Amino acid sequence: MSLKSIVRELKELKDGIGNMSKRGDQSKLRRSWTRSHVAPDEAPLESQLSEQSPWANLPPELLLDIIQRVEESETAWPARAVVVFCAAVCRSWREITKEIVKTPEQCGRLTFPISLKQPGPRESPIQCYIRRDRTSSTYLLFYGLVPSEGESDKLLLAARKVRRATCTDFVISLVADDFSRASNTYVGKLRSNFLGTKFTVYDSQPPCDSMIQSTARLSRRFHSKQVSPRLPACNYSIGTVTYELNVLRTRGPRRMHCILHSIPVSAIQEGGTAPTPSALPQSLDEQLSPLHSSKGKEPIVDTISPSIRATPVFSPGSREPLALKNKAPRWHEQLQCWCLNFKGRVTVASVKNFQLVAAVEPSHNVSPEEQEKVILQFGKIGKDIFTMDYRYPLSAFQAFAISLSCFDTKPACE
Repeated sequence: MSLKSIVRELKELKDGIGNMSKRGDQSKLRRSWTRSHVAPDEAPLESQLSEQSPWANLPPELLLDIIQRVEESETAWPARAVVVFCAAVCRSWREITKEIVKTPEQCGRLTFPISLKQPGPRESPIQCYIRRDRTSSTYLLFYGLVPSEGESDKLLLAARKVRRATCTDFVISLVADDFSRASNTYVGKLRSNFLGTKFTVYDSQPPCDSMIQSTARLSRRFHSKQVSPRLPACNYSIGTVTYELNVLRTRGPRRMHCILHSIPVSAIQEGGTAPTPSALPQSLDEQLSPLHSSKGKEPIVDTISPSIRATPVFSPGSREPLALKNKAPRWHEQLQCWCLNFKGRVTVASVKNFQLVAAVEPSHNVSPEEQEKVILQFGKIGKDIFTMDYRYPLSAFQAFAISLSCFDTKPACE
């Protein structure tokens, strides 16, 4: 059997499982109307149905070879969705697929949702673009160099701007039509202060190391059984973005400073590694795993109110966080403007354009080449279209959150 036929049958199998699962949900709804109605027997669960399929009984050696061939052949989206289909066939397929598919740092490709919170590649950056919709105050992050004609680019993340009395929130989700914190598609948010000079990045899951223990202050307390199991327990502050004040407009372009509490400065040193999460939290209980009560009582969850500032709490042995600064532009005498070398990725002059590099001290022992390397690049290429290129040690989520800070009004900074 050819590889193309295997891929085609995998798509048909995935579609069939989805349709049967939907019919099962509809039958449950009909039975809930009244006991006098006659309904068909309950459809088998999706996991049981997939385990009974002929694809679940393939020899491990053959299965490994098939998934390796699929992973190597489908390197770009939307064709790479076949790799995700392989992980959705059954449990054995999922485990082998997770072993074969590497992280973005290792392979330079985005595959599963967890890839959006893993560091990018060390050498060449991952190139994306952001589309702004002014009417709905939404910002969509797509995977690709520039927008394609067929609107078939892969959507990575979406954000909605929510103005409040004392701050502005950018709620970040995996989909473009659901920005509720109670949804399992919620991944984090960006919050500004009143002047728009300081932004805090919040993640829906705790960092994978022990640098940040909690988000400090308490606003509301409730028991875990009182909320939906998909509701994120709290927001974890993982970084800040600060803009220098420029009231008299005598300092030139904007000046940014980023502190990433979830990434140690040792990540960019020789032989250093950045924290890499392996899975997204599936339920509230997973986020509360270290918060077990010794007396058998239900765990108490802390959430953050807009009126209460949450600051990271470091463990006694916490490492120094990574700091980023915007690369200083040079003044072009002929053009009479500030210029940066974006290597063709930015074509329109804008106050929002920037490049971020590491801000380190001589004691950090970071090589000059690493200090000059652009970690995040953002710039305008058209009306409401912006490019965003990021690399190690930033993840797509962190890079997107930092880039969103440019879209808030900053009258005191420009």
